[in-house]
Amino acid sequence: MSEEVLKALMQLFAIIIKQDEGLTKSEHDYVRTFLKQQLASEDVVEYINLFDQFAGEMDKKSGSEKRTSVLDSVRILGICKRINKKLTQEQKVIVLVRLFELVNQDRKFTTNRMAIIDTAADVFNIGKSEFKSIERFIVQNDLSKLEDPQLLVIGQDDLTEGTTKFIHSELDSGYLVILKVSSVNLYFLRYTGISDIYLNGLSLNNKRIFLFASGSSLRLPKGKPILYSDVVGCFMRDSSVPKLSFDIEDLEFRFPNGNIGLRNINLSEGEGKLVGIMGASGAGKTTLLNTLAGLEQPSSGRVLINEVDIHRDRKSVEGVIGYIPQDDLLIEELTIYQNLYYCSKLIFKDFTEEQIDERVNRVLKDLGLYDRKDLKVGSPLDKIISGGQRKRLNIALELIREPAILFVDEPTSGLSSRDSENVMDLLRDLTHKGKLIFIVIHQPSSDIYKMFDKLVILDTGGYMVYYGNPVEAVMYFKKADLQINSEIGECITCGNVNPEIIFNIIEARVVDEFGNFTDQRKVQPEEWEAQFKENIHLQKTELSHEPPPSDLNIPSLFMQFVIFLRRDFLSKVNNLQYIVLNLLEAPALAFILAFIIRYTDNPEGDNYLFRYNDNIPPYIFMSIIVSLFLGLTVSAEEIFRDRKILKRESFLNLSRGSYLFSKIAILFSLSAVQSFLFVMVGNSILEIQGMSFVYWFALFTTSCFANILGLNISASFNAAVTIYILIPLLIIPQMVLGGAMFSFEKLNKLVGGGHQVPIIADVMAARWAYEALTVEQFKNNAFQEQTFEIERFESMIDYKQVYYIPKLEELLEETMFLEGGHTDSVRAVFDHNVRIIRNEIGKESNRISEVDFNYNLDTSNFDINMIQNLLEYMFSIKDYYNEVFNRINRKKEKLINAMQDSKEKKEAYVRLRDENQNEYLTDIVKNVYTESKIAIIDDDLVQIIDPIFNIPESKGALNYRSHFYAPEKTIFGLYFNTYSFNMGVIWFFSLLLYITLYFESLKKLLSLNLNIKFPKKK
Repeated sequence: MSEEVLKALMQLFAIIIKQDEGLTKSEHDYVRTFLKQQLASEDVVEYINLFDQFAGEMDKKSGSEKRTSVLDSVRILGICKRINKKLTQEQKVIVLVRLFELVNQDRKFTTNRMAIIDTAADVFNIGKSEFKSIERFIVQNDLSKLEDPQLLVIGQDDLTEGTTKFIHSELDSGYLVILKVSSVNLYFLRYTGISDIYLNGLSLNNKRIFLFASGSSLRLPKGKPILYSDVVGCFMRDSSVPKLSFDIEDLEFRFPNGNIGLRNINLSEGEGKLVGIMGASGAGKTTLLNTLAGLEQPSSGRVLINEVDIHRDRKSVEGVIGYIPQDDLLIEELTIYQNLYYCSKLIFKDFTEEQIDERVNRVLKDLGLYDRKDLKVGSPLDKIISGGQRKRLNIALELIREPAILFVDEPTSGLSSRDSENVMDLLRDLTHKGKLIFIVIHQPSSDIYKMFDKLVILDTGGYMVYYGNPVEAVMYFKKADLQINSEIGECITCGNVNPEIIFNIIEARVVDEFGNFTDQRKVQPEEWEAQFKENIHLQKTELSHEPPPSDLNIPSLFMQFVIFLRRDFLSKVNNLQYIVLNLLEAPALAFILAFIIRYTDNPEGDNYLFRYNDNIPPYIFMSIIVSLFLGLTVSAEEIFRDRKILKRESFLNLSRGSYLFSKIAILFSLSAVQSFLFVMVGNSILEIQGMSFVYWFALFTTSCFANILGLNISASFNAAVTIYILIPLLIIPQMVLGGAMFSFEKLNKLVGGGHQVPIIADVMAARWAYEALTVEQFKNNAFQEQTFEIERFESMIDYKQVYYIPKLEELLEETMFLEGGHTDSVRAVFDHNVRIIRNEIGKESNRISEVDFNYNLDTSNFDINMIQNLLEYMFSIKDYYNEVFNRINRKKEKLINAMQDSKEKKEAYVRLRDENQNEYLTDIVKNVYTESKIAIIDDDLVQIIDPIFNIPESKGALNYRSHFYAPEKTIFGLYFNTYSFNMGVIWFFSLLLYITLYFESLKKLLSLNLNIKFPKKK
């Protein structure tokens, strides 16, 4: 209180006292006592002299006339106005009560004195109804006339009438009256009897009015103490606040390694309570908080809200619980206002924009953040707003919806004492609205400590060693430690409580013979728990059978998607570095890659020709690897960075699908832009003609696959370093098994090498994308697409004539030679050859209806006559293919001649070939470098040469397998263009990855607890 205000009060006290019969000794003593509460002892004399001076001057001016003069009235108004400008509303109410208290010393409630107090109330803007309640509280001693909803009487007999509340207690004399001043949430207490009653360990004086502050307790001569929470609960009982019963029954929690985190915890609380959780480091405070909030599953026991088990029936408690962890839950790229705005949008479905704006601004004003609402939050390392403001904003995210039960972990850590008190005041105010709040707190100040209605103290190992009133906790442990003055819980002179006393007693160490502390504790945790259970018995809160109160009103799934999308987009746009790097990264990599490999071995000159650039296949493959890399890097931290926010929003029952789709929409859009920029730069430098969309869609598809793969990693691992270490581990297998760097024929046979694509390569997106682009680049470029079908038939017939039929003839001759052999090895070769011949000639006879086939291949009599007949059939087929080849070859020559029948057309033909067909790519897809042109795999002859011209046969509805560089793929008996089929495969993989992402399959797999038990040594 300032010097100016204190002087004004002395004047006001003097004016009141001089009315009627003047100053009495008891009134003078009250003024002295009042000053002792406000000032150091050396200053009391100065102000008591000042008061005496004011009182003496007024006596001289008034003479014998003891009534309020006009001059006094003017002076009273002036004094009250000076006070009014300097004090908060709470302080003004306290000053008004002190004026009443002064008059109550001799109970001289005369007209003049009451008129002065009435004037002060008007100037202080205290409502008429509250003023009447204060007056009734102090003046009225007749219980039958105490009819006021703002009053509570504690006594033996209920003599009250009407709306006055009553609590029965075994008082020997008099009664206690408690006043609630609703506008400022203050409670005042007075006692009318002569029994020894203690408020927080201090004896009550029946002439005084006491502030019944948060955390206070009244110890009566008989019966249980009256706690602050009991009083608040009594006033709330008739209000519209939803009823709550929060019960914890025999709660135990074990960590995955088997260690016990909590043991046999039992609690019971109702609405409108502030419950503190304290304990040494590692005692289980945060574990208890997380278990009560439903974030951790207890090993045994139950947590009940209105008889609903929150761990077994989560649906029934949706929106009931709020959680504020110690860490920040803020979106750092958004402003203070935007953080709250999007939080509100996800909570209040039916609110208009104006209503949301009004609610957000009101909360910001209540928290003192309104003036800084347009500042970006920033990170703790790159501070834009202070730590206290960050903490208040964290709390605001929950305050804006005001859940019925709120769990807060270390709300004051890292804050100044002033900020800490502001935060606790906000939480305390919530309890006045009927909210139940649990707070883990480490080292509270006296004022904060006394704000709690109940205190839970945990000891090392998860033992609960105290549960009850905070101030009484000090007395409980002092008594257990046999200390003197154990009946006093707070300082007699200043009223402060020192919570450290409790932990000094709990953790006290044994002293050895040399006076040094040992590592052994005087009292073990289990002993403190046993004392607690013996001395303090749990008082069960009245059960509420109503459904748990929830005001959850979340938007539809689509609207949630829109809100998440806008929020995520805005956070990314506000991060300039993120936008610039991601937009420049793709074209920069494309330029570096394309510029370096823009090489040509042009036999006709030094000018660059696409046809002779041997680096086109590597460019295609590296483009795919770059797409994988970009897709992974932009998504790998997305969910990991939001993990804390998702933890808070999990209590809102928001749609995980809407959240994931918003992430995917942003990432896919970014990947689309990155792929477009990459193709525009890279393809332009390398002069790849007419394939821009084909390249863009393939790279975009690959990036989208990588996006969802990155989101899976982001959702499954707990450290950013781990996530980024994994990226090379994911990309390198894609490079090795992509089909470009290493031939599948030359891979380790354990991997599945040979003439087929290994199964493991089929789960690599790079393999499908690379094959799709190479096939499409060769097959559908502007030059090749005109002759592709003709060349395909030509290649097929050439293969039959040059490799296939000679190989069958070779097998028939070898079989003829082996016929009649009796050794096992010879017979095995003979049988194998027969199977191949039957299989292949059977297929060939079905393909060629123009050549008659009148032999029964199913007969077991495969002798020399049968072989000779089949050799003759081979000659007929060879003649047939020779005729077809000549016909197709003439058709091809005619087409090519038509394209070159003039000098201009010939030049255009050459230019078209130079700009669209790449020689090295052609050699690769034709597999010209392979030594084996045809191979035997199981009982089949497999074409190795010209895979790009070889259409695979359908081998079953679900058999998608085919050779690498096939021009078409088959599944379900249908044929698809390779590019379309391969893109579909990658999108199918992306869909599977989305399903694993939605259900967090990878995270659950990684968190499996393998309980491996090793045999004990004997």
